[in-house]
Amino acid sequence: MNSKKIIFGFIAFILGLSCFAQSAIVKGIVLDQNDKPIGNVNVSCSVSRTQSNANGFYVLNIPENQKVAVTFTHVSFKKATVFLTLKTNEELEFNLVMNDQQEQMGEIVVTTNNKKRFQGITSIAPDVIRKIPGANAGIENILKTLPGVNSNNELSTQYAVRGGNYDENLVYVNEIEIYRPFLIRSGQQEGLSFTNTDLVQNVDFSAGGFQAKFGDKLSSVLDITYRKPIEFAATFEASLLGGSFSVDAISKNKKWTAITGVRYRNNSLLVNSQDTETNYTPTFADIQTNINYQASAKWQWSFLGNISQNQYQYQPLTRQTKFGTIDQPMALSVYYEGQEKDKYETYFGAVKTTFAATPNFTLKFIGSAFHTLEQEHFDIFAQYRLGEVDSNIGSETYGDVAFTRGIGSQLNHARNDLDAFIINAEVKGFHDWRKNEIEWGVKYTRESIRDRVVEWEVIDSAGFSINPPIFNLPKNDQPYSSYQGPLVPYKNIRAVNFNTINRFSGYGQWSRTGNLGAAEVSYNAGVRVHSWEVSDSNSKGAAQFTFSPRAQISIKPEWDTEMVFRLSGGLYHQPPFYRELRDADGVVQPDVKAQQSVHIVLSDDYSFEMWNRPFKLVSELYYKSLTDVNTYTIDNVRIRYAASNVAKGYAQGLDFRLNGEFVSGTESWISFGYLKTEENSNNRGYIARPTDQRLKFALLFQDYMPNIPSVKLYLNLVYNTGLPGGSPSYSDPYLYQRRLNDYRRVDVGFSKVLIDRNDVNPNKSWFVNFKELALGVEIFNLFNNQNAITNTWVRDVYSKNEYAIPNYMTTRVFNIKLSARL
Repeated sequence: MNSKKIIFGFIAFILGLSCFAQSAIVKGIVLDQNDKPIGNVNVSCSVSRTQSNANGFYVLNIPENQKVAVTFTHVSFKKATVFLTLKTNEELEFNLVMNDQQEQMGEIVVTTNNKKRFQGITSIAPDVIRKIPGANAGIENILKTLPGVNSNNELSTQYAVRGGNYDENLVYVNEIEIYRPFLIRSGQQEGLSFTNTDLVQNVDFSAGGFQAKFGDKLSSVLDITYRKPIEFAATFEASLLGGSFSVDAISKNKKWTAITGVRYRNNSLLVNSQDTETNYTPTFADIQTNINYQASAKWQWSFLGNISQNQYQYQPLTRQTKFGTIDQPMALSVYYEGQEKDKYETYFGAVKTTFAATPNFTLKFIGSAFHTLEQEHFDIFAQYRLGEVDSNIGSETYGDVAFTRGIGSQLNHARNDLDAFIINAEVKGFHDWRKNEIEWGVKYTRESIRDRVVEWEVIDSAGFSINPPIFNLPKNDQPYSSYQGPLVPYKNIRAVNFNTINRFSGYGQWSRTGNLGAAEVSYNAGVRVHSWEVSDSNSKGAAQFTFSPRAQISIKPEWDTEMVFRLSGGLYHQPPFYRELRDADGVVQPDVKAQQSVHIVLSDDYSFEMWNRPFKLVSELYYKSLTDVNTYTIDNVRIRYAASNVAKGYAQGLDFRLNGEFVSGTESWISFGYLKTEENSNNRGYIARPTDQRLKFALLFQDYMPNIPSVKLYLNLVYNTGLPGGSPSYSDPYLYQRRLNDYRRVDVGFSKVLIDRNDVNPNKSWFVNFKELALGVEIFNLFNNQNAITNTWVRDVYSKNEYAIPNYMTTRVFNIKLSARL
């Protein structure tokens, strides 16, 4: 499919949808004076009526182009009436605060907020994040259901966006950049994501073409805001995978607020469902707090802190994996000795202060420090047996290995230790001047890395040592002829790196929203600069500099259909982080240049009504031209870079997301994505990049029983076509373009709300203290699909054949979850 066909299909699809019509809509959330949602509020006008759900959310159709009285009534609150005048097909978000003292009445001057729509930002409700099931439930679990976001590893919280890799995504919490551990190589080692979903208030995500105020990465931005408590509250959750507890606190004078969360997780339930039988004793735990102090009307301070400790102790015992075809079934049996002991400790602290100098000028100061201590130690000896399986039904040995094709062993050793300390200091300014918004910022970062890498691997087949494929050694034709060359490990990496990286970066951008004729138009233009230098104890790399201009323009025409068109793009750079500087031998290459990408994103945001309920279809067509590419391979979640800029590439695709109330009062969505990304290394020709995930389909669905609304269902379905991968270690990607099988997974959850704040009888004992109490059952991998993350390659020394044995992910797993809110 060439680019012209894609563009033509995109335009035809959008125009074809314009036949849908939409009347004026007002929607929002009804809150009490403590900013808590109110359910069962009757919302009505002269021609229609509705009711807010348990989350306080309502949607009401009203007549267009006329003054309409919208009335809000509830048995516990005074009536509120508001007068609205909306244009044809206009949509207004109106959040009402009801009180119990006096009747409210007023007239609203409508100024529809299209800011996030104009910026191409996807917002995700925290309530959805907490309820949707997944092996790694949380924000990343929901991101993987969005178009353009791909992952084929349910044990990992990492994700790839539009052809990028895991290291190309920005993550902010309260405008503070978040870092991940460096050495993790397997999804089951990751444990907890940094973001605690119990503390979240807003989640915004952009998959490309983002503004200059966001940092220097190539693929995406995840921007998270933690909430500020307004009263004492607590949440609790416990399941077979662990538990969490959080507390909201506020001082009597309301100047101090704090929210603190503690989490614990144990992945044994999931890991024990895999082919490998193990003694697995992990401990993943963290504590996180966000403290705010309102010093005055103009000055505010906050502190964000996190301490986490992940201890991963893994002792494999045996493994049996069956593969092959019906006609020729085969099996790999492995017997292990040894163990793996990994430890990841991270300490993070950030201070942020906001000073509102004038109503139109605000300054922000941010300082943060991140310290990670990582240990990866293992010695694992594996003896394997590869054979044909007895497939004769009725045979006494049916299902067992009847004929052995090959035997061998493998010894893996590692003593990897890393100590990294990163500090940041940043100043930001915000100016509102005659309908123009001007933002700027300057930042200094110092990264101090102390790293020791010691890894080696020895492989033999039928007692004969296997030589590495990358060395020019004499031909090994054992056992048919004797081998005269040296015996060397299949893999041998040894390096010690002590590096310091000093970075200076800054940005400036301008935004304005106005009118172009009858159409509403939003403009944004900005530029980022970045300068850095890598040094060690003996030398310095060359000082490098990047200049990245970016722009967006969005238009909302005065049409009968509600559409916003957006064109965005620019020049994006990714200066190398430490992992990108370290080559396949573990040695730091200080002069690695920044990877460069030109983004072009054309999108349409179309709101319409179907089944008398609101829906939105977001369609995006994108193209990225990549230069100075630092090529890499992916093994599970470990990325190995070549630490050179010898390639160029591109990524192109089309994303669709349809979301709305498929079931009244709940939000669900369907996503579809097409992607093609290739690279050309040293002018050898274009081949698929490791993240070339051609097709992606996802469904997130919420439902409830009409007659028993307290019984709810949550469904999370993902289908991805197979990634390039699973080739032998250190193989030439131009010789191995094998793809893994398609990734198919369905997670489902059922929940029964035992106690709801709107239904509690104050005279019934201690139930009155609960705002919500729910008991749920989750089924992960409902259809028990076998999804492979990598391949284990076994060589038969006699036939010279290599067999790819898939390393399967988790099978069907059941989980029970209890959650409460006080």
